[in-house]
Amino acid sequence: MAESVRERLIGSAVELLQRRGVAGTSIADLLERSGVARRSIYIHFPDGKNELITVSVAQAGDRISTFIEELVATQTPPEALSAFVGFWKHLLASSDFEAGCPIAAAAYGGLEAPTARQRAEQVFGRWQELLIFSLVAHGVDETEAAGIATTTIAAIEGAVVLCIAARSTAPLDRVHSQLNRLL
Repeated sequence: MAESVRERLIGSAVELLQRRGVAGTSIADLLERSGVARRSIYIHFPDGKNELITVSVAQAGDRISTFIEELVATQTPPEALSAFVGFWKHLLASSDFEAGCPIAAAAYGGLEAPTARQRAEQVFGRWQELLIFSLVAHGVDETEAAGIATTTIAAIEGAVVLCIAARSTAPLDRVHSQLNRLL
């Protein structure tokens, strides 16, 4: 089944967010990447770029949340961490260290897309809830689990940025090692 115009716009927005951030993603870039007519943006996203970015962050966040849910439901915390780090290493290497996290990009781009930043906060909150639930299920005190969840997300997101800057997965490998010790 062919991708709808709306889906093409959302997919293009996610890709551009990962590579250029909110400020570096223009309407012209979105049109070129998606191959749709300019009016399509305003038909599907009447509030323009901010709405498109917000919806794109929500969908990307949902996909990653589903992935995290699957990991924590079927694996121990260290195994889930290893799988998640593997996901990021693959994404970084396959994009030649150009694509990062679209959720982090939305958080950074709050001035240009304030509702996308709010959505990013919700997505990060959901990820923390998933990790807390898993850690508590594996015997970690809830307060301790909350701290570990926040540390894990912050460390991985930061490591992804460092990997892009260094064009290497070494920062993520080091963070992975330290988080394994914490777990």
